[in-house]
Amino acid sequence: MANAVLETPAEKGERLKREGIVIRTFDIWKTYVMGDQEINAVSGMDIEIKRGEYVAIMGPSGSGKSTLMNLIGCLDTPTKGEYYINGRLVSSMSDDELARIRNKEIGFVFQTFNLLPRATSLHNVELPLIYNGTPPAVRIQKAKQALAQVDLQKRMDHKPNELSGGQRQRVAIARALVNSPSIILADEPTGNLDTATGNEIMALFERLYQEGNTIIVVTHEHDIALHAHRIIHVRDGKVERDEPVAH
Repeated sequence: MANAVLETPAEKGERLKREGIVIRTFDIWKTYVMGDQEINAVSGMDIEIKRGEYVAIMGPSGSGKSTLMNLIGCLDTPTKGEYYINGRLVSSMSDDELARIRNKEIGFVFQTFNLLPRATSLHNVELPLIYNGTPPAVRIQKAKQALAQVDLQKRMDHKPNELSGGQRQRVAIARALVNSPSIILADEPTGNLDTATGNEIMALFERLYQEGNTIIVVTHEHDIALHAHRIIHVRDGKVERDEPVAH
């Protein structure tokens, strides 16, 4: 234990990477000041997720799960505590460094799909690669491969309004996959879909998990969380319990 205390952030990051730990938070807090009040949205959470895990973060509205998702997704920074992704300490990075981490390490899937309405499926999937300067020929090849992973190679030239809700979410998942990120972070990914289509999307996540992807689904729905292989229950800004799911 004494050695762990003496580790530099770089050494700690290297150790976490060796141990296959892709997400590790140490006592992270997120505090908002509202008037003369301090609200702790996240209160000292310690979370560890290994490469290749499929985890649901579940909790009711106001539990802190969305704030936690923003911290894990590098969309926000903790008030205090340390957060490592893939061995890199991101809790003390600049906005530019965080933007690079978001582009390279995290594939986002949102409830509202967030697709460009006038762009084809292929172009929507290409976007993260355009932002990081990938050459066009490589970009198109990777985008086509990602669309094939979600069984949408026949819909490459279709725009979002020519696709069903489930197909739009598949395009969003392909876009999340295109950079081969460390994690796929999905926020209420079935929230805008009917039950049958939602189940299809969750079956796709299961397949991607079986292919070796690390998947984190943030949800308030118990039946959606049960598709994961581990559930972290969040309440009042803390981890209430962390349990495996029997399949």
